[in-house]
Amino acid sequence: MKTLSTQVVIVGAGPSGLLLGALLHKTGIDHIIVERQSADYVLGRIRAGVLEQGTVDVLGRAGVAERLHKEGLRHDAFALIFKGEFHRIHIAQRQHGKHMTVYGQTEVTRDLMDHRAALGLQTIYSAGDTVAVRDFDTQQPRVSFRQNGEEIEIKARFIAGCDGYHGVCRASVPAGSIQNFEKAYPFGWLGVLSDTPPVYHEVTYSNTERGFALSSMRSLTRSRYYIQCGIDEKVENWSDARFWTEFKARIDPEAAKRLITGPALEKSIAPLRSFVAEPMRFGSMFLAGDAAHIVPPTGAKGLNLAAGDVNVLSQAMAEYFTEQSSGGIDNYSARCLRRVWNAERFSWWFTSLMHKFPDSPGQSTGFQQKMQEAELDYLMHSEAALQSITENYVGLPH
Repeated sequence: MKTLSTQVVIVGAGPSGLLLGALLHKTGIDHIIVERQSADYVLGRIRAGVLEQGTVDVLGRAGVAERLHKEGLRHDAFALIFKGEFHRIHIAQRQHGKHMTVYGQTEVTRDLMDHRAALGLQTIYSAGDTVAVRDFDTQQPRVSFRQNGEEIEIKARFIAGCDGYHGVCRASVPAGSIQNFEKAYPFGWLGVLSDTPPVYHEVTYSNTERGFALSSMRSLTRSRYYIQCGIDEKVENWSDARFWTEFKARIDPEAAKRLITGPALEKSIAPLRSFVAEPMRFGSMFLAGDAAHIVPPTGAKGLNLAAGDVNVLSQAMAEYFTEQSSGGIDNYSARCLRRVWNAERFSWWFTSLMHKFPDSPGQSTGFQQKMQEAELDYLMHSEAALQSITENYVGLPH
């Protein structure tokens, strides 16, 4: 058996694990990242691309925001469509100049990988399904796996579980030590990525009697569009032509006329759910990002919550190793969960506001739609409501 030693083992080389590694390196904390999949597989995952101001700031402190600042699209506003009309909601003028940045998660991951490679920091890819976390209820936790026929064990002081919803870290916690909270929504999102210019300058959410639609972008020449679909829908049943026809029917008429369509570079269906695991610390192991919580993508909180988690965790670990204080790690779970639940609340509310739900028993057809339209009308005519939605959209403090 080959044995390695470090201060922190990070399980998972997605954006949360890589960002935690970059932040730990800035404070001189030795660490190793272990990833089950290959680097190409990690880069190939298509995910969100709307970054809060706080996330951009954290990436800057980690030293990986140079390309983001050059190529990211600044967004001072987002928009809602209901009853066929377009409504722009300005963020910056209500939130002291704060704004969103559109920059794909794939690009964030690529920047973090390149940064790590340039520094010569250790990342072990393709560790496979043999990754296991052990003794995390002690001060000498271990991560083990088999690679190329060799047993490898890494000893550390802490384990950071950044390995996603299906990862081994949360799954290894005894059932009596963790509580899961979950809500599954009765629909999914069918998403298409295309090399076409965005139909809107802002990220735009549509509420229609046909269902929800989202218009987003990755650059000035690449667009990401979604429509609400049934939970049992199959991607193969949606040709490009069928998608574009349905998408046009869910945006305002003027936009539908100027929409440029093209072949789908990627097409997939994602179910929507809300999920939180409590607590986020188990002895010497900490959960971060999707390993601890999932939000519906409405409002783009997933990657931003992960960045908030690892920002807090890196500070706590720096305090532990440099100041010999356990205050930060002891408060990690409670501090993160407060922000997580606020984001869960906002994502749940925004999802409930913008999507078409099945009619409930005893409720006449269309009642839910009328209630949504009334709330949207109130939102657009209440400065207090606009202050609230922009405060949550741009992101609460870490």
